[in-house]
Amino acid sequence: MKIVVCIKQVPGTSQVEIDPETGVLKRDGAAAKINPYDLYALETAMRLKECCGGTVTAVTMGPPQAEAMMKEAYMMGVDQAYVFTDRTFAGADVLATSYTLAQGITSICDYDIIICGKQTTDGDTAQVGPQIAEKLDLPQVTYVEEFHIEDNLKDITVKRQLEDGYELIGIKTPCMLTAIKELNDPRYMNMK
Repeated sequence: MKIVVCIKQVPGTSQVEIDPETGVLKRDGAAAKINPYDLYALETAMRLKECCGGTVTAVTMGPPQAEAMMKEAYMMGVDQAYVFTDRTFAGADVLATSYTLAQGITSICDYDIIICGKQTTDGDTAQVGPQIAEKLDLPQVTYVEEFHIEDNLKDITVKRQLEDGYELIGIKTPCMLTAIKELNDPRYMNMK
């Protein structure tokens, strides 16, 4: 199984400055971390790899310092990691971000499942994952609380969280899933 996880580096503090001219977060010199919801996506990918075999590829769009975050992803067990970076990406909105990630993913690997965190803590739009799925013409399920993949590695039953309950959805690979915190507890980095 070929699994791609989209992760993002977000400010490690709520004390961030915004450039008054561009309206973009000032990230230079600011503490950063992996977006918390993306940790659930990473853990989901690692568990899938352990039970079904295959590879996990982590991708991100961001400044060159995002490479440090990718080293953390390697320590958690990913097989490959890519940082799509260019100064023209600064201040990108959901449309530009999802387009760049979709194009980057298709240029580097095949995939069976793409997993994103449900949203980022610095944008809270919850739209990048769904937009990537739209651009790649993939079926998608958001707010994934639990899922089961069949032995054929093609059919997945997903429990999707709703405000007042849940719904069960059948989906086939290739597909996009967005992870929520109820899905799992992320592992710690391996110090080796």
